[in-house]
Amino acid sequence: MRPPPPDSAHRGAGFDPPNRFTHAHRELDPEVMDLDPAEEPLPATQFLDDHSQTALNRNDSPDIGFTWSLNPYRGCEHGCAYCYARPTHEYLGFSAGLDFESRIVVKHRAPELLRRELSAPSWKPDTVALSGVTDCYQPVERKLRLTRRCLEVFAEFRNPVGIVTKNALVARDADVLGELARHRATVVMISLTTLDPTLRARLEPRTSPPAARLAAIRTLARAGIPVGVMVAPVIPAVNDHEIPRLLAAAAEAGARFAAKVVLRLPLAVAPLFEDWLERHVPDRREKVLNQIRELRGGALNDARFGSRMRGEGPRAEQLSQLFAVACRKAGLETRFPELSTASFRRVERNQPELW
Repeated sequence: MRPPPPDSAHRGAGFDPPNRFTHAHRELDPEVMDLDPAEEPLPATQFLDDHSQTALNRNDSPDIGFTWSLNPYRGCEHGCAYCYARPTHEYLGFSAGLDFESRIVVKHRAPELLRRELSAPSWKPDTVALSGVTDCYQPVERKLRLTRRCLEVFAEFRNPVGIVTKNALVARDADVLGELARHRATVVMISLTTLDPTLRARLEPRTSPPAARLAAIRTLARAGIPVGVMVAPVIPAVNDHEIPRLLAAAAEAGARFAAKVVLRLPLAVAPLFEDWLERHVPDRREKVLNQIRELRGGALNDARFGSRMRGEGPRAEQLSQLFAVACRKAGLETRFPELSTASFRRVERNQPELW
């Protein structure tokens, strides 16, 4: 494993682990290349075209409260060190490490494909998660506006859509989300991991700062949009002590409900996160890993449905009780608002667009 460059805080991963589906793995040898690893530049972000013929993905996991999802982007420039979605990049022939956050595959046709699928007679109105894997409001969305255009399609059809994001850019689309909210057809969850700007910069390097996320909650709430807070992931000995303050701050900003997800480290995410601990909190590395093992039956990951999102054992129960008490004190519900398909309408291709 090569040492990370000095400005690695701008990327969540410190290296590219081998792809589990390929036999070859390329890695620079500093001795052969006469290169000081500390001088090696971070990879520049590349945006690659996605040629998918459909926009909607069907999910059958019993742990997830939705059947359909839409991901305008594959890979995520936010670069969160712990991201459970990193191994999905291996299906594209890339690495779950730096590749995941620097090679972003873009579905430029997502709005058009979505319109076609919602127009089909076979489509039965149902809530769609935007996104179900990678963040739909990562930095390039400010320029490409694919998520906004997808929201405009949802608003035309009045088809329910739920959003989870770490980016304050979601507030830009309060007008479209407000239109959906009039038909009980949207809910937004702002993911809030920490109130510490320094920890955020190291753990989630290209996400919005905590203050900006709270401001986004405030903007959406004032626009009449159902907005909640997602404390995810809860990382033992890193941010678990912040749960009461996170929930109180979100409630003060206008959040109405809350949920949490306990850290999980599938496949290549485990060595990437271990490396992050070594680089940023080496004094706590073993403590964090041992407490994760307490939640995961002695391992760093447990993929079983029913326990993978919350963990198990006394430590998991302690976190659940802390979260429940903090929600009550902050006045936050732990159930999401129920969305409605009653206003769904099928829009003909020759009908004028709403936006």
